[in-house]
Amino acid sequence: MACSLPSASRICAARPAGALAAVLVCLLFTAQWQRLYAQQERNPDAPTPRQIAPAMSWVYADWLTRPERQREEQPDRLVNSLDIQPGATVVDLGAGVGYFTWRLASKVGPAGKVIAVEIQQEMLDMLAVNLRERGIENVEPVLATPQNPRLPQAAVDLVLLVDVYHELAHPALTLAHIRRSLKPAGRLVIVEYRKSQPELPIHPLHKMSVAEVRSEVEPAGFDLEEVLEFLPSQHVIIFTPASG
Repeated sequence: MACSLPSASRICAARPAGALAAVLVCLLFTAQWQRLYAQQERNPDAPTPRQIAPAMSWVYADWLTRPERQREEQPDRLVNSLDIQPGATVVDLGAGVGYFTWRLASKVGPAGKVIAVEIQQEMLDMLAVNLRERGIENVEPVLATPQNPRLPQAAVDLVLLVDVYHELAHPALTLAHIRRSLKPAGRLVIVEYRKSQPELPIHPLHKMSVAEVRSEVEPAGFDLEEVLEFLPSQHVIIFTPASG
């Protein structure tokens, strides 16, 4: 689904007043992504306007549970802010070793379910060990492909991507699958390191601005619900499926 031109204009509204050239560049970037959704349906390897960051290998999985992550990313505060209800079905897309999976599993409770999606079996193996040690049984692991996260249709209340969206090899295809998986009142939550904080010791390809995320996600059939900026270094960008 393509966003309308007024919607694209709102994406660029954060640009400085009078910066006509910047606005035109932003509109052009959004139009590129609108074309990409149609192209990737025919050819999953269609090039993207943005350089995609390489996916982190399971070999570096220790990075996902580094002690300082609790201070840097405040995972419990993030999960609590999402108002996840008991009994909900939640997707942890790019779950890694389960750093957010077990927190989400606690929120949805025994009547709910967390679908932990990974493209590396090694990550899912480590995730299984972590869940077993915590006695968590309401998680369904899914080995996905870069083209297809293998989500159920119209069954998901929330899809969470923490430091993952910038690594999606086929973002247009993945967003299309997410859109189809969500219930009408479902939410897509994308958490990304802020590009506006150059002092962060994170590679530039692993940072995104809110405008960049919106320019890619809204053309896929989503509306921006809100942006939360309470985390020290990351945006929390929340979308809902666009009506129709």
